[in-house]
Amino acid sequence: MNQLKTVALLGLLAGLLVAIGYALGGQGGALIGLVIAAITNIGSWYFSDRIALAAYQAQPVSRQQAPELYQMVENLSRQANIPTPQLYIVPTPAANAFATGRDPEHAAVAVTEGILNLLPADELEAVIAHELTHRKFWV
Repeated sequence: MNQLKTVALLGLLAGLLVAIGYALGGQGGALIGLVIAAITNIGSWYFSDRIALAAYQAQPVSRQQAPELYQMVENLSRQANIPTPQLYIVPTPAANAFATGRDPEHAAVAVTEGILNLLPADELEAVIAHELTHRKFWV
């Protein structure tokens, strides 16, 4: 359902760019608006993971830096029969986690320092499992 909403929103914004282009420059302006919309929509899709991670200043995490967290994500990914995503930590005290990426093969899961400090291992595992379900059902 979220993908449908995203497609509808991007379509609406593309239509708005084409309409503004047409209003400002006729058919040539509409074509320019269409090209701009196509470039921004494709760029947003292709770089969605990098955009989200950069917005939150997320830092990549290696197995050596967070072995328990890394093992937890690997185990859950294996159980879900999906590729293990890249793992990131967001340097903020707020408790949050999110999954991002254009498809399961190009995905990332990020957790905040706040959620790592707040939740016990079993609850953190449940949160990460929830985030991985977003990846599992991407089409």
